[in-house]
Amino acid sequence: MSGSVHIVIVNWNTGKLLRECLASIAVAARRPGADLARVTVVDNDSADGSAEGLEESGLPLQVVRNERNLGFGAACNQGAAGSEADYLLFLNPDTRLFEDTLATVTSFMEGEGADRVGICGVEVVDADGEPTISCERFPTLRILFGKMTGLHRMAPQFFPSHHISPQELLESRPVDQVIGAFYLVRRELFERLGGFDGRYFIYYEDVDFALRAHQAGYESYFLKDARAFHAANVSSDQVRDLRLFHSLRSRLLYAHLHWPRRHARLLAFLTLAIELPARLIQALGRRDRAEAAATLGAYRMLVGELRSQD
Repeated sequence: MSGSVHIVIVNWNTGKLLRECLASIAVAARRPGADLARVTVVDNDSADGSAEGLEESGLPLQVVRNERNLGFGAACNQGAAGSEADYLLFLNPDTRLFEDTLATVTSFMEGEGADRVGICGVEVVDADGEPTISCERFPTLRILFGKMTGLHRMAPQFFPSHHISPQELLESRPVDQVIGAFYLVRRELFERLGGFDGRYFIYYEDVDFALRAHQAGYESYFLKDARAFHAANVSSDQVRDLRLFHSLRSRLLYAHLHWPRRHARLLAFLTLAIELPARLIQALGRRDRAEAAATLGAYRMLVGELRSQD
């Protein structure tokens, strides 16, 4: 028994990787048990021609072209609108599926005991086939402070890592959240929760959705029996200052929406007073002037954003 899947891919200047992703989908869709309803590519005003000529993929493909970059969450919602499939799979363009990925995941989701699984992720692997980060813990002030200061490495018993390491994922199990590179959601749940929160331009929209799903009584589940390759940060590496700015901004927004007010305010203080100097010291220690400049640029934008909210 299988459920139909509508794959949504948000693209921004990912070059040939998008075509490689679509080619892998075409292979996975031919596997018995896979039911691919549609693939929607939402292009956020790419300038590299990566969204051109995709119709040659042979997939049931729809390409939506935006005249400006709407952000990841908003573009995902745009691509999912009007879907009638059982599942929505939000897939990064720098991923590749394996032949059995779709069939394995949908078989699990349709199987006995998975009724309360609202979101499913897979084992994410690198170019050598080695497991990388597939899941994370819900961020707390303790977790993020440990990450800022390096205490998550020196005293993990007191400051747990935000990432769940591959060594902790030796079998399938429920987790706080699966990473957004491969993010399979029951369509009815996605619609019920109103999709991703468009206030996040990029980053943390998947964390926010997983928390809201958890609060609604649904689990996020790591399925080790299925895999996907992920290159990671291909688009965002092109704009390092903006990548860091949006990561920090989204993190503060998440804290504002879901944490006690005093914790959210403390995170904003620590971000400026502790994390900024730590990032600059690390960059200068590596003699990476580009990283130091990107860090300063990101924090200038963040301070401007915070001032505009006062």
